[in-house]
Amino acid sequence: MTAALGPVDLLALFGHFLMLSLLAVGGALSTAPEMQRWIVGEQGWLSEQGFASSVALAQAAPGPNVLFVAVIGYSVAGLSGAAVAMLGTLLPSSLLAISAQRWGRKHERHLAVRAFHAGMAPLTLGLLLATGWLVIEPMLGRAIGSPVQVAAGWALVAATVLLSLRTSLPPLVPIALGAALGALGGV
Repeated sequence: MTAALGPVDLLALFGHFLMLSLLAVGGALSTAPEMQRWIVGEQGWLSEQGFASSVALAQAAPGPNVLFVAVIGYSVAGLSGAAVAMLGTLLPSSLLAISAQRWGRKHERHLAVRAFHAGMAPLTLGLLLATGWLVIEPMLGRAIGSPVQVAAGWALVAATVLLSLRTSLPPLVPIALGAALGALGGV
């Protein structure tokens, strides 16, 4: 059951999740005990069972672990609770990433920045290959995917790596195109 929180409580929820995001070095889930202490113990917005059920539901669902924050926010205050909890959690890391990207673009001629980019390229390509393997591997040797689907999956992985090597196209573009093809039943 979600509580009807007013603007002051929603601001407090946002502020608490914003503060916790700065402590989430091991990922958002590492801050769950403090979330539980504050939401259940101090605010009384959820019961112990409600909090545990929210975390369990979020962890059972596919997707990144950070989505448990939205489920807890939703359990506390519906859609507005989910929105402020996620915004509070994602805002600091997003601002840091945007600032780092702008700083890197401004200083792209510096040797250290060029070296960083050169060192990250093989890492990015390796992660793309590893992700491709994880997606395609369940189809190998099982009746999950046809040989055509497996071949198409590997072709998409190869195309993504080649595009990343030969162009300045961000890897997310061909990954998104592959996801769209998969959603349409192509792979």
